[in-house]
Amino acid sequence: MIYLTRKMHFSAAHRLYVDSLSPEENRKIFGECSNLHGHNYELEVTFAGEPDKTTGMVIHLSELDAIVKERVIDQLDHKNLDEDVDVFKTEVSTVEMLAKYVWDRLENSVPGARLHRVRIWEDDASFADFYGEGR
Repeated sequence: MIYLTRKMHFSAAHRLYVDSLSPEENRKIFGECSNLHGHNYELEVTFAGEPDKTTGMVIHLSELDAIVKERVIDQLDHKNLDEDVDVFKTEVSTVEMLAKYVWDRLENSVPGARLHRVRIWEDDASFADFYGEGR
């Protein structure tokens, strides 16, 4: 089994905020992140599979790029996550929930390969991994 990871980037705005809480409670929980702000996210997707006997590839990188672009990047890049992405109208747009969102968009998207991991870097110091546990 080979694990192939591809890295991509997108930029998006969001704020960490729970509508059922007061502004003071949101500020206490999320601090400055309760205000609208943005990130230059780094996305890593890892697929597991056996390399094709002819090409030696689990998936051709240009094919993988097209799948990730269509299913994820085009949905998130230069968007306000809380207003432009339906799931985040009801869920807090944390990096953890963003990783789960990407998993849901990419699971079963590559013939002959299995999605192994989604990693999203929010900044140089913070990332979230999702392996699809409990699915």
